[in-house]
Amino acid sequence: MSVEQPLWRALTWYRVLVLGYVLTGYSVAVADYVHPVAAGVFLGLLAVWTLVTTPFVGSAARCTKRFLLADLGVALTGILLTPVVDSHARVVAGQPTLVGIWSAGPVLAFAIKGGWRWAAATSAIVGVSNVVERGEVTQGNVHSIVLLFFITTGIGYVVEVARSSERALARALQIDAATRERERLARDIHDSVLQVLAMVQRRGGEIGGEAAELGRLAGEQEVALRALVSSASAPPPRDERGAEAVEVPCGEEESTDLAALLGRYTGARVTVSAPAGPVPLEPYAARQVAAAVGAALDNVRTHAGGQAHAWILVEDEGGEVLVSVRDDGPGIPVGRLAAAEREGRLGVAQSIRGRLRDLGGTAELVSVPGQGTEVELRIPRTRRTTDERTGR
Repeated sequence: MSVEQPLWRALTWYRVLVLGYVLTGYSVAVADYVHPVAAGVFLGLLAVWTLVTTPFVGSAARCTKRFLLADLGVALTGILLTPVVDSHARVVAGQPTLVGIWSAGPVLAFAIKGGWRWAAATSAIVGVSNVVERGEVTQGNVHSIVLLFFITTGIGYVVEVARSSERALARALQIDAATRERERLARDIHDSVLQVLAMVQRRGGEIGGEAAELGRLAGEQEVALRALVSSASAPPPRDERGAEAVEVPCGEEESTDLAALLGRYTGARVTVSAPAGPVPLEPYAARQVAAAVGAALDNVRTHAGGQAHAWILVEDEGGEVLVSVRDDGPGIPVGRLAAAEREGRLGVAQSIRGRLRDLGGTAELVSVPGQGTEVELRIPRTRRTTDERTGR
């Protein structure tokens, strides 16, 4: 919600409450006025104006410049009418004007609508009208003018800073949303198009002949597609190759059993261990975790060799779910991941860590050369799926 809206609501209540204060002051001192009837008529019109125009101070869109000028005109009329309806002795003695502190309302409206410059200008106009009403410059009206000036310009400055901050925040949120969408598209490209092109390139080279030329063209398109995604400021697509992704259902159910979803990866060289009961997650989160596990298995098949074995362990820890993927391959050489990122091959960075980051979780990779690699995924569980698990 905009920071301005509470200020407009406060101004609405200020006008109404101050109106009551001004009318009460008039009823108490009505006998002291030279022309009490004229003063009463003006205050009656002021009450009608305040109540009728209340919607105009409900928001910046409704508070038009025409209304602001009219509201300021009402305040100035009340100030300059005071010497006419009140006694000279009371005016000189420093009694409040006919509109009293109601006159600060239009200045506050100018401050909220236009910032500190509008507030400074209107507070100066109201200050000059108070000096004209009094007929001289006194310590009392100087004090009131200075107080009005600093309060309203301060509010106007705060409004300008708040607007600037809101614009910066909105822009940052737009950039973040666009970045996340580009990352999602890059992951999808890696998990489908790039892997197919890489497989065609590899198989074409193995077959030879015309297939080799087809493989070469596929390799060129893979490089071009990676460069295209990178040039659009998206995280570069990844390049782990050769695995077919497990098809993940996209149902609209309230939760998905992650254990059953990951169980589809079970094969001759992939072992899945999970709790006996279901491990519920929101469908989107479960699909993203399954895709991240699939990317980790792609890495095993591509870099650890066809004889490597992988173990998937699913643990339900109540508030979060832990999934680890371990293999018995040769491990990742020191510096290999950093080199892959520089080459635009970000399978670990985006297909795994990027997905977990979007879910609010973490992905840790531990690899010791000669001792295999382990990827540990931690996924926070929402309150809804936690309640489903505990039966509350």
